[in-house]
Formats: sequence, structure tokens, C-alpha cells
Amino acid sequence: MFKKIAVLGLTLTTVWSNAALAGSKDTLVQVTVANGKLEGATNPASKVSSFKGIPFAQAPVGNLRWQAPQPAKDWTGVRPAHKFGPNAMQKNVFGDMVFRSSGMSEDCLYLNVWSPNPSGKEKLPVLVYFYGGGFVAGDGSESRYDGEAIAAKGIVSVTVNYRLGIFGFFSHPELTAESPHHASGNYGLLDQQAALAWVQQNIAAFGGDPKRVTIAGESAGSISVCAQMVSPLSRNLIAGAIGESGAMIAPTLPAIPLAKAEEKGVNFSKSIGAASLSDLRAIVDTDLLNKAAKPGAFSTSATVDGYFLPKSPAEIFAAGEQAQVPLLAGWNSTEIPYQAFTSGDAPTPENYHKKVAQQYPQDSLRVLELYPGKTESEVIESATALASDRFIVYSTWKWLELHLQTSTQPVYRYVFGKPRPAMVPSNNNNARASKLPPPMVGAAHAVEIEYAMGNLPGNKVYSWKKEDFDVSSTMLDYFANFVKTGNPNGKGLPNWPVNIRGEKVWEMHINVKSEAVPEPHRERYLFLDNKFSKG
Repeated sequence: MFKKIAVLGLTLTTVWSNAALAGSKDTLVQVTVANGKLEGATNPASKVSSFKGIPFAQAPVGNLRWQAPQPAKDWTGVRPAHKFGPNAMQKNVFGDMVFRSSGMSEDCLYLNVWSPNPSGKEKLPVLVYFYGGGFVAGDGSESRYDGEAIAAKGIVSVTVNYRLGIFGFFSHPELTAESPHHASGNYGLLDQQAALAWVQQNIAAFGGDPKRVTIAGESAGSISVCAQMVSPLSRNLIAGAIGESGAMIAPTLPAIPLAKAEEKGVNFSKSIGAASLSDLRAIVDTDLLNKAAKPGAFSTSATVDGYFLPKSPAEIFAAGEQAQVPLLAGWNSTEIPYQAFTSGDAPTPENYHKKVAQQYPQDSLRVLELYPGKTESEVIESATALASDRFIVYSTWKWLELHLQTSTQPVYRYVFGKPRPAMVPSNNNNARASKLPPPMVGAAHAVEIEYAMGNLPGNKVYSWKKEDFDVSSTMLDYFANFVKTGNPNGKGLPNWPVNIRGEKVWEMHINVKSEAVPEPHRERYLFLDNKFSKG
């Protein structure tokens, strides 16, 4: 997608500044990429240099709205790279997302790089991280994705912005007709692919090795990793993959057929009175965002467009046509609470059995064998597992299972179980402190991110304990080792067995005590596989 541009040569200039960084003791550092010179900053404590807000494509505005990302334009002089670029257009969907971006804009295609003292000669492994948020929210500036901690392990780390919602996943017959590939709808995924192409071309300037690029992400970011593994546009650009809770496999945000996506786009256009593609592109970005956010107006999903996705990801994995690279993926012990299955009913055995009979009228006895509920505590445990499995665990399991069956590459599975500690009480409000919710039982969806990326200090909401930092150190080391070698194991870590086709399947339980155990719930996933594979 991005034509090869001869890199003009690497320059690395370091000067002490008392002005540019507003009194900071950071050191300024310059690198040259294909489009020009960038000025970042080195943290003297961590020895990690950061370059923020780097454009990897042109602003997708005007006639470039709903087009594949176009190559970034060159700039003259030295471009400051000290601030995060704007985040993609989105509503405030998730209360735990705190951005450090410079605001919201349709002009959002920027990435950020952290590198341990770049000289352009190191050839360090690279991690490219895609944020989560259901393809409707998120940003690469979130502190939980910050790349400094993992960069300090000898890795060049990158976070990437991509288009979301109506801006990133809108399909329409007119868009398909104008596309040279006769495709529409996957603009957010194409943004990610464009970033990977940028990394191939430019990461050496930051000390990275373009042949050792591992992609990672959580939730929608994990789903994105799954999609990039199977796309013919991306699968040759990566050397490894990490998925945290989620794959683009039913029932978790599966890609839909192009015709269905186009129909959805036409219906949305009619609902807002837009008669043509030019009318749609003329709508102010905030107005378009508001119109699409109305209940029932637009639902976000990827598309089997024949270009980025020639077939569904599950079909591509089943055929062994995915990237043949090591895969490390897993899920959290309590992805969503039991109420997601019981619909708010009290967790009594009677209520639970009734709900199972409603959801599985032909298989209720089998479900109760797999997810028993004879006591209230057993109901809570089983309903939590069933809700979590149906939400996102099964799709992640299926992803791992397919790659294990159709690849000769190493496959590693984990279950993260460390719950966050209690929230930090207000310093001067003892009454409020007494009303804080107790720590969660198990690890909920997304809580592992700060642990895995070594970013607990960036989240001031929770009262982190020594055991939290210990678990974070373990998980960060596992991830860093995998990025470096395709194997998470290393000195001082509990052994994490690799999964091999035809042999016992292992999963690493990451917690205060981390240990590998034989797969305990295979029958559950085989049952769900039979249900979901039939549509």
C-alpha cells in the first residue's frame, strides 16, 4: 500500500534543552524517517526515547473519508514528536479510558514509538500494540498501553491509532464501486495494516528490526491481531502475535459479508437523509458521529470484503492460510459477571436452571453438566464462566485451537486471574472510603493490560500492592521474552509449556502464584464450538 521510499539516511542528534521540553530534564533526540526528521525525547531515568504523534498516513478527511489510508506526506525541517496526536472520532463509551491525546479529530492516523536509546544499528525486536474498545472507542495514548516499560526490556514499542465506528467500518455500494479493489468497510483494519507497512519501512531508524515485528492487542485490539494474521495484506509483515481476550470469530464481533455490510450502509444513509456518497462525505464529523451513535442507527463490524479479508478469519485459519508465526493468547478468569447470563435474577439454582432451559432448550441437561449449579456459589461460578465463554473466551479458544491444528508454529495459552485491588479512597473523605466497592473476585475484562505492559503506576485509581507489581513483573517478562524469541519462558519464571498438535494442551494461569495446568474445560468449548460453528 505504501510505496517504498528510499530512507534519506539515519541521523541521531542529542542535545540538552532547557526550553523545548518546558524545563524537563529529558534529552532531545532526532531520527530521520522516510518523510523527514523527527525530534523526540529520552527519559534519563529509563534511558527510553519516545516519539509521539508521528503521522503514518494522510488525514482521512474530505474525499479521503472512507478510503484506504494514503501515504503520509513529507515535511521540511524537524517535526516535534513530543505530544500524542488526536484520538479517533468516538463517543465516551467506556469510563475507564483516559486519553493523553491532543483532542479528538477525524485527522487521527498517528502512531507513537518508544525505543531504548535508538541509533539505527541495534536491530531490536518490535512490538506493535492495537488498543481495545469494541472498534468504537480507544486511543494509543492511554497510559495502560504506554510503551516505556516494555521498551526498557530492549524492545521497540509502537502504539497505533485507527479509525473507529462509522468512520472506520462503514460500507456502501458507492464506496465499493469507487474502490480499485471493489471493497469497502474495513478502513480501521486497513489503518492498522498501513501502520505495519510504515513500521517495515521506518522502524530501523529507531533501532528496530523490521523482520522481528510482533503484533499485540486487547479485546478489539486482540480481534485486530487475529484479523491481521489472516489478511493477505498483513500476514507477511509480522513475526509473532499476542492476543488478549478476543478473536474475530463468532460470536465475538465476526466479520459480515460485504453485501450485508453494504445493505447496512444504505439503510443508515437513508435514515439520515443522505442521498449519495458525496452527501455523506459532506457531513461534519461531529454530526456524523452523533447520527451514527443514536440507538439502532449503526452497528460496527468488520467486513469480508474480498480484499483485506478474502474469507472469514475462521475459514482462513482452518485452511492454514494465516501467518505462520508463534501465537500467545488467552483470556481473563472473570471476563464478565454472572448477571450477564442470569439477567439480574438472584443466583439461585432454580433461577439458573430456568435460564439455562430458556437459552438451551434442547441441551439444558448437557449445559448443566458442563456448567453445574446446585448451590448459589456454584451458580455464580458457572454463570460467570458461561457468560464469559459466550462473550469472548470461546472465540479466543477457537483462535488458539485453529492455529494449533493448521500451523507448526508454537502456541501458548494463558488465563489471567489476578483481580485488581481495592480502589484508592479519597484522602480526606473517610465516609467515601467506607463505600468503596470490595475488590473483584477474579480478573475482569481488560484488567490485565496494565500488568502485561508494566503500567500499574499509570493507573491511580487502584491501591496497588506488592503482589500486583510482582504479577506485573512476571507477565511483562513473559510478553517481552515472547516478543524477543517467540517463547515466553526465561530465567526466574515458572515454566510455560508450549502446545503441540496432538498432545496435551496446557494453559498458564497467571496470578500471585503462576503455574501451568492441563486444559481444564475443553468439553465446554467443544460444546460451544458445535453451537457457534453452526451459526
